[in-house]
Amino acid sequence: MNANHKHQGALFDLDGVLVDTAHYHFLAWKKIASKLDYDLKREDNEQLKGVSRIDSLKKILSLAGKTIEAPLFGQLLEQKNEDYLNAVKQITPADLLPGVREALEFLKERNIKIGLGSASKNALIIFDRLQITHYFKALIDGNSVQHSKPHPEVFLKGAQALGLTPADCVVFEDSQAGITAAKTGGMTAVALGEPFLFTDMDYCYPNFNVLNLELLPILF
Repeated sequence: MNANHKHQGALFDLDGVLVDTAHYHFLAWKKIASKLDYDLKREDNEQLKGVSRIDSLKKILSLAGKTIEAPLFGQLLEQKNEDYLNAVKQITPADLLPGVREALEFLKERNIKIGLGSASKNALIIFDRLQITHYFKALIDGNSVQHSKPHPEVFLKGAQALGLTPADCVVFEDSQAGITAAKTGGMTAVALGEPFLFTDMDYCYPNFNVLNLELLPILF
């Protein structure tokens, strides 16, 4: 890893990186799991981070030891999304995670191109609630990709939309699936969270407050 390389683009995951929507996802999935007679635990939820809605439900069915018919599968997906959307309507700009706005300002001042690479199909609604849409030149979400992380498609499309090569982009992620996607795509991967949760990342920081001071001036 060449730490002296100055990158031109920054790609952010949404859930758990810009805003803590993981909690809302967890509550919505917990409600679905209870319909399958399964008590979804917080540690189960770690396996659902960064994973598409369909794959998340498959994982819950596997945990519950259940199989269901296609019509019910579709109904549960819709129900989960409805519950989640009702919950995220409460989000305000105050819900941005610590240091995120400062990071976006830092990048904007340096004319770094900023993009989103998220499995979320509700990213636009959440961006609107957080009032951060104006920072982003590209929004690649679950509606724009066929493959979910750890496949690199979402970040490769993000780099392309910003008009940059993968090597010019830094990815900020809170899930192993996302870190794998970034590295497979040939990008610099920055993990947010505890180091033991990740492998293959280039850097790991607990939050943006620390990262902003120590890492951003090096990478950009």
